[in-house]
Amino acid sequence: MDGAEQISNMRSRVKEGIFTYFSWLTPGRSLISGTPLGSGGRLGADEFAKLAILCPPVCDACGLPFERAEDAVGQVCAGCAANAPRWNRARAALIYNDDSRNLILALKRRGDRNGLSVFARLMSDAGRELIETADLIVPVPIHFTRLASRGFNQAGWLAGAVSRLDGVPVRHGVLKRVRATPSQGRMSAGQRRRNVAGAFALTESGKTALKGKRVLIVDDVYTTGATLNACARAIQRAGPANIDVVTLARVVGPANPTI
Repeated sequence: MDGAEQISNMRSRVKEGIFTYFSWLTPGRSLISGTPLGSGGRLGADEFAKLAILCPPVCDACGLPFERAEDAVGQVCAGCAANAPRWNRARAALIYNDDSRNLILALKRRGDRNGLSVFARLMSDAGRELIETADLIVPVPIHFTRLASRGFNQAGWLAGAVSRLDGVPVRHGVLKRVRATPSQGRMSAGQRRRNVAGAFALTESGKTALKGKRVLIVDDVYTTGATLNACARAIQRAGPANIDVVTLARVVGPANPTI
């Protein structure tokens, strides 16, 4: 069996295991179509099959999937080897595509919380080693003006759902967004870095609460890593023992999708 076949078989086993879990979730209504599901699940078999689960092997630093088994040697992609992120490890549950995009936008733009238990399970499975070693979870914050107009922070919801599932406490109010930034949906990687430069800062409580702690940053989508790097840069000023990242989805490819 060659490396590509091994990876394919491993990813199939992971998806089968996760779907077995979903088949027992309640209430029985599809997150995608809204139709009732007789099994009591949250995704039909056809719907689940369309989700691109991000399975090993991946870059240990950024979670980018390797296309070939031989690429996994060392577990760090060329991009991270040349320009390491400001965290230690990152994992994501789903590849960001048309199917996962609909789920995420329902959460992010419409405030639909019905899928949080499913998302938390996906994130927990993808980032199990990172979550098990974390002391606390810090969601990526949004600016207070956006919070006032939207009424919620989807990263905070995801962090709370993961916390309830895995028992790692969430710390809100330790990291703040000090500058309202334009939407990054159509920006290049360089534009995103400039857009969020200096946009995050520790609060007074964060300076002490994060010192010496193993911090897990949670967000909905990892696109270029610009926002996550900006958050990690601010958290580093508190002197944490470690910083890891877990997101619900990750963009894989050169395109800049609408998020």
